[in-house]
Amino acid sequence: MPNIQQLEDLTTQVRRDILRMVHKVNSGHPGGSLGCAEFFVSLYNEIMETKDGFDMDGIGEDLFFLSNGHISPVFYSVLARAGYFPVDELNTFRLIDSRLQGHPTTHEGLPGVRVASGSLGQGMSVAIGAAETKKLNNDKHLVYSLHGDGELQEGQNWEAIMYAAGNKIDNLISTIDVNGQQIDGATHNVLPLGNLRAKFEAFGWTVLEIKNGNNIEAILKGMAEAKTMTGKGKPVCVLLQTVMGNGVDFMMHTHAWHGKAPNDEQLEIGLAQNPETLGDY
Repeated sequence: MPNIQQLEDLTTQVRRDILRMVHKVNSGHPGGSLGCAEFFVSLYNEIMETKDGFDMDGIGEDLFFLSNGHISPVFYSVLARAGYFPVDELNTFRLIDSRLQGHPTTHEGLPGVRVASGSLGQGMSVAIGAAETKKLNNDKHLVYSLHGDGELQEGQNWEAIMYAAGNKIDNLISTIDVNGQQIDGATHNVLPLGNLRAKFEAFGWTVLEIKNGNNIEAILKGMAEAKTMTGKGKPVCVLLQTVMGNGVDFMMHTHAWHGKAPNDEQLEIGLAQNPETLGDY
């Protein structure tokens, strides 16, 4: 049985990491990162089946692809806290020649990162390709991906969504971070997405909703159910309802912190709301 308290403590520490990383270089994307902290902690510590050591082939283990690569702070923090690379390397976030660039890259060989991402709309295609490869290799493990709701305004997603269903890519679980916010405002004001469940179902996917995507127990239950839906001829979509900026009160429920770093005073307020649990880097 998962230790929920340990996962919650780790999530608190990840929020601290995110705030400190973005503050240090006065650059980055804290809002979406904070909103997905519980998901990433759950994914890497309970949900995915991984093997010791990292290689790009990924044979014999579950794979994850981050499509909305601007939320790299949460990705880097969780990878480091899971042992993929030293935690103190988080100090190099967004610095010149760092392996931890603002959007994940592969040319420096950062363990845990399988594809450069951040050009929105492309991650679905990559995840589908990886899932097809596993099928060809008779590898029964799953492929997971994460996408922003605003990112679905990019047309390539829908071509890929149609392809996945048409080719029965049923070893894929794609999660959509439904926080209702994007860089310029609320998604319903920028370009309304309509009924995402109905859209994915119309395209031939199985759809599951996690109403409280910032609750670890709800995430674990929902993703466990999503696993049971794989292998049945359809790709699986999880609509994860999150709050942008979750855990830092002045960052929550607004697009203002999509890509804005906290100043010194704001950093201290945010850290005070998330007391240290595992030790800062």
